[in-house]
Amino acid sequence: MEKQEDRLDYLVRVFRDDLERYSGIDIPTDKDGKVTMLRSLMNVRMPGELAQEALKIQDEYLKERAREKGVVELADIPTVRDAKGNEENNEGCGVLISVWQGDITRIACDAIVNAANSQMLGCFVPMHTCIDNCIHTYAGIELRFECNQKMNELRKRYGSDYEQPTSIPMLTDAYNLPAKKVIHVVGPIVYGRLTAKEEDELRDCYSNVLDMCEENGLRSVAFCCISTGVFHFPNDRAAAIAVDTVERWIVEHEGSMDRVIFNVFKDEDKYLYDKILEKF
Repeated sequence: MEKQEDRLDYLVRVFRDDLERYSGIDIPTDKDGKVTMLRSLMNVRMPGELAQEALKIQDEYLKERAREKGVVELADIPTVRDAKGNEENNEGCGVLISVWQGDITRIACDAIVNAANSQMLGCFVPMHTCIDNCIHTYAGIELRFECNQKMNELRKRYGSDYEQPTSIPMLTDAYNLPAKKVIHVVGPIVYGRLTAKEEDELRDCYSNVLDMCEENGLRSVAFCCISTGVFHFPNDRAAAIAVDTVERWIVEHEGSMDRVIFNVFKDEDKYLYDKILEKF
């Protein structure tokens, strides 16, 4: 299929009929309705294989969606040094760190970081706006399938009730995303007053992800704002911990990374990171 609208029509039918409880529902006639229905069906689909032809067309559709949204290359994202116009300063973390506001699924780097939950299967809520949902949607159903395989292997080792511990990252392919890999990590959940333990767990999220990058030859990574939002970690403290941890890691592992991006979506987080990174 060469036309994106034909791929969309085909995929909506395939995913609807693949899920027995939805097989009888009507398909919208407008494009936006079809897009919403397709994403919703992908969101609720349990991990499992799909016919090769359908998988091929899904991949073609999602790769074209990525092109439509616009792929963001590292060259398109200025470093802190470049953003200040201080091109003569080639020292310090400012030459490696960036802040970029936008959709993390557009970034073409070695790895993007997903704020996952302990089940590690993505978000099953149709059309939810969390980063876990977005990453799984635009990567395609292969991502949930791989995560499930990895979790099944871990359950064989640690028991059937195994859940991914906080701060322990998991590496997967990125499939139809512009990035090469996805690193999934469960951040701490803040239920009341922020504790020192939760702060330490957030530090571990950042340092463990960077360790995983180093171990796997991944030299550029885009971090989301781990544990903020529905996990209730205060945004200002989360940003401070993120920058401090990354800065210390870069100094201790000189030459291991080419770029570390703090990806933000909200204006509040953009302001916080810019303010903290003024020191560079």
